[in-house]
Parts: sequence; structure tokens; C-alpha cells
Amino acid sequence: MNATIGKRIRKYREERGFSQEELAEKLHISRSTYQRIENGETNSWVNHIENICTSLDVNMDEILKPEEGYMQVNNNNESTNDNGSGVIQNQTINYNASEKLIEQYEERIKELKEQVQELKEDLKKYREK
Repeated sequence: MNATIGKRIRKYREERGFSQEELAEKLHISRSTYQRIENGETNSWVNHIENICTSLDVNMDEILKPEEGYMQVNNNNESTNDNGSGVIQNQTINYNASEKLIEQYEERIKELKEQVQELKEDLKKYREK
């Protein structure tokens, strides 16, 4: 799975005209770390997937879509085909990516709540004048 995702990331990087070095800089990681992501040698892409998608201007679904031959599991946990390979790995990767996104959204919500509170305080000061 890491190799498939790495190949997709490489494809989009090349289509956008970025070098590995340039994209690694955008992600604030070393070129060697980025190279390992593209080569499928690590699953650390999960930690960077949102920034990768933003930097490459690509929808996350395009990078994370299941590879052919992977069994999809529907909401009733029923398989949609008879090929049993990859289900656990696919679900684990989706879970890890989802957890990372949830953390990022929770952080953003916290920041927005703080901004709202500051604006309320500013408005209150303004009305008191």
C-alpha cells in the first residue's frame, strides 16, 4: 500500500513540476524522508498527507483510493468481492489518515474558537467606548 501511495504522490509531484527537494521543503522534511515516502519504504506519509495534497493541489481521495485487488468493506462490514488481500492494511491506513485529519481539524477548531473569543472581547470593548 505504501508503494502505491508513494507512486501516486510521485506522479502528482512530477505532473506539477516539483523536484523531490522542492516538495520536501514545502513539507518541512528532509529530502531523504520524502524519497522514502515516494519509494514506499515508510508509512510516514500519513503524517504529511494533508500538506502533500495541499502542496500538490490534489484531492486526498485520489492519493488514498484503494489499489485494484483490494477488498472494500461496506458499512455492514461485508466485503464487496472475494479477494481477501489488503483489507486490514487498507482499513489501518484509512484509520491512521482519519486520525491525523481529526487531530488537525480539532486543532483548527480550537484556533477558530480562540479567534471568536478575541473578536467578542474586541466587540465588547468597542461597544463600551
